[in-house]
Amino acid sequence: MNQLEQLKALTTVVADTGNFLQLAQFTPRDATTNPSLILKAVQSPDYAPLLKETVQAQRGQPLADIVDHVLVRFGLEILKVVPGRVSTEVDARLSFDRQATVARARRLVALYEAAGIGRERVLIKIAATWEGIQAARELERDGIHCNLTLLFSFCQAVACGEAGVQLISPFVGRIYDWYKKSAGSAWDEAARAGVNDPGVQSVTAIYHYFKRHGIATEVMGASFRNIGQIQALAGCDLLTISPDLLAQLQASEAPLQRQLDADAARRMDLPPVTFTEAAFRFALNQDAMATEKLAEGIRLFAVDSGKLDQMIESL
Repeated sequence: MNQLEQLKALTTVVADTGNFLQLAQFTPRDATTNPSLILKAVQSPDYAPLLKETVQAQRGQPLADIVDHVLVRFGLEILKVVPGRVSTEVDARLSFDRQATVARARRLVALYEAAGIGRERVLIKIAATWEGIQAARELERDGIHCNLTLLFSFCQAVACGEAGVQLISPFVGRIYDWYKKSAGSAWDEAARAGVNDPGVQSVTAIYHYFKRHGIATEVMGASFRNIGQIQALAGCDLLTISPDLLAQLQASEAPLQRQLDADAARRMDLPPVTFTEAAFRFALNQDAMATEKLAEGIRLFAVDSGKLDQMIESL
């Protein structure tokens, strides 16, 4: 049994891609997308006709509406391949606007429903800013389930749990990137690998806290740089993995051991914490890594959203 099959016995495997033509070979349950992945996909000749067809069908509509139709069209194609859910992201440029995020999320879900897809198969991806978390709180009350992304800190995770968010995507690789860059020549790759990886440690702490306190929010590790990070989180609720790393797991026959255990977490001595808006903002501010990576992530997604806008306008 290869490592991908072993991992699926412990964890729900999600494909992190907008390339739905690649999905079938890995048989993931769910799939996630983001503006960068969609932009990468539509630049491929395989997807150019789909983009052009979707844009032409919406000719004359406001640009934001056309973009949402493109995102949902990709989501619909993905849902033909995966049996579970697809995550579709709200424009990162709305990350600090609760009302606009809610409105955009409702429109995305309405487009899916108009195409015959129930909202139980859709997760709306929102950046885990305070405003994004409060938008998700409102959406969840209406049965629109959310995936809070760009999550780098414990306070973001706890606030999402308190808001009743369906799923969070703590970013392993980007946390690793920050600590490696910060350490410079002092970085010891071997000593900070596996369970000692700072990104792995962040997700592990969140997972343990959620299970200890019965928080129903699903924990989905994301943004991996190597399969060692994935192996060190075997047992997590879900892991969203790029096609390249899925292929590496599929190519290995080495034994894979469970690392995260919900029953063990329930016995841990982890006192409950809570975050008001002021406490959340201060805790995030005190975490230089999370502050920098959240801001950077929003900027990068916003840039790619702008590039997608330009591509659509050129058609």
